Amino acid sequence: MRIRVVHRTSYHYDTPATGVIQMLRLTPRNHDGQFVINWHIDVSTDCRLNQHEDAFGNICHAFTAEGPFSELVVSVEGEVETRNTDGVVTGAIERFPPSLFLRETALTKPDEAIAGFAAAARAAAGDDSLKLLHALLERLHGDMTFDPDPTHSATTAAEAFALKRGVCQDLTHIFVAAARSVGIPARYISGHFHRDDGVVDQNAGHAWAEAFVPNLGWVAFDATNGFCATDAHVRIAAGLDYLGAAPVRGTRYGGAGETLSVNVHVDQTQRQSQG
Repeated sequence: MRIRVVHRTSYHYDTPATGVIQMLRLTPRNHDGQFVINWHIDVSTDCRLNQHEDAFGNICHAFTAEGPFSELVVSVEGEVETRNTDGVVTGAIERFPPSLFLRETALTKPDEAIAGFAAAARAAAGDDSLKLLHALLERLHGDMTFDPDPTHSATTAAEAFALKRGVCQDLTHIFVAAARSVGIPARYISGHFHRDDGVVDQNAGHAWAEAFVPNLGWVAFDATNGFCATDAHVRIAAGLDYLGAAPVRGTRYGGAGETLSVNVHVDQTQRQSQG
């Protein structure tokens, strides 16, 4: 599938900001099943984008913008060719052993409820890690309601699990916490998802998890949609949790009364005919 992504993050300030520092994880990498055809980032104010790789091999861009300005817009546009690998992720940058992804974070620390949920799935699935992960995926997708209202970027897995509702970020944190609680390495993935219902305009990116299965490797599980990642997924960044793979993080100076809006357009494009 050839997928085109347009991602626009806009900030408006009632009082002009005097400066902004931001870190962007908005650029995908090639791996088996994903090839980046073209990709471009633009910032509305005059500044320099400095590219580097973080510890996990994600492509990052950092910039410092000096004001005053009342609006700041970060625009991303690009195309990616994807192939369905049944969720198996190979050829990605791997700088750490899978055991690193057993590490708990504040956002993914399992409480007794999550640990019990994972233990029940393990009792039903036995020692088959892949079967266990599919059981977690199915139960989590069935038990949770997708609802953006009650959660925010700092919502923990335990808080979202207690509410039994949340956004893709929340469901991913719960899946990661549950997998780690039964000894399976798991990590958070940020990216984009091409919906098959004709909806191409979204108000956020997407998130899912990858878990390590012996003799198979990393496998991607999308708890929001209830299936393994397909060629409809564009993988951008990996981390221990949302904070390590967040599309945009930063700080500002001044700029009281900030209003943030995110618009994401994800559509399928046609391959150009060869002449």
